[in-house]
Amino acid sequence: MGLDLNKLEHLIAVAEEGSITRAAARLHLSQQALSTSIRVLEREVGVPLLERATTGISLLPAGTALVEDAHVLRGTARSALQRARRIGRGEKEVLRLGHTPAVTGEEVIALLRQVTAAHPDLATDVNQRYPDELTAALLAGDLDIGLCRAMPPPHGLARTTLGHQPLNIAVAADHPFSTRPSVALAELADQHFVVWGQPGHSGYTDLLISHCRAAGFEPRTERTPLQGTPPATAVIGTDRLAFVTTPPGPAVGGAVRVLALDPPLYAPLHALYSPRTTSPAKDTFLATATL
Repeated sequence: MGLDLNKLEHLIAVAEEGSITRAAARLHLSQQALSTSIRVLEREVGVPLLERATTGISLLPAGTALVEDAHVLRGTARSALQRARRIGRGEKEVLRLGHTPAVTGEEVIALLRQVTAAHPDLATDVNQRYPDELTAALLAGDLDIGLCRAMPPPHGLARTTLGHQPLNIAVAADHPFSTRPSVALAELADQHFVVWGQPGHSGYTDLLISHCRAAGFEPRTERTPLQGTPPATAVIGTDRLAFVTTPPGPAVGGAVRVLALDPPLYAPLHALYSPRTTSPAKDTFLATATL
């Protein structure tokens, strides 16, 4: 038995909208047509997929499993079509690379220099994505590689470690610590830290908190309102501290001072990717890029 990708799209829409009415409007279908499509899919699968109640529609465990795999199948099919069209039109392959704000532009450039030195004909398209956007684009087949820090790979994606980089501490230029070349993490127990994701919802934030706990204290954290900007900029005009991978010394035109941690700590640099898509550019990057 083959799965109909259109019916899977219908199931995804119902799952995301939690309503046949809203899903039908999103898909430009009648409610009857959508309900029929879902019931046919349930008969084909052989088990119920949805819990239908007066308060709305929710996924049963079998439905949750199928939706997870449907996202992967949709992205794989889309990548296959894009590859076939590109080859048929004689177009050059482009490595589509995204990175979260935790990965700096300098780090991305350093990686691409390695790759293009070994493969000078490789074309690239690079853009920054927030973590949820990054994984959604990878699953949808819109990106080949996603660079991040400590993000657990969602269902359908694989993760490899490209290297580890020293963690440093950024402070504003007028902060009392700004004249010091280095600090011990344990000295910062009474400070406030700026982070980019909520604890428990961000692998990178959880990693940073674990470092503080290992140093003997529970850090006080707050999520920066400056989402999408280089990490070192988050402390400008504040008395807060931020973990960064920016090298020690002045930064952001002198508005920030970056201090080394002594003893040193390290942050991983990860690449997320779909192992089910065919992409020589992706394979080239994964085989060449290290930090």
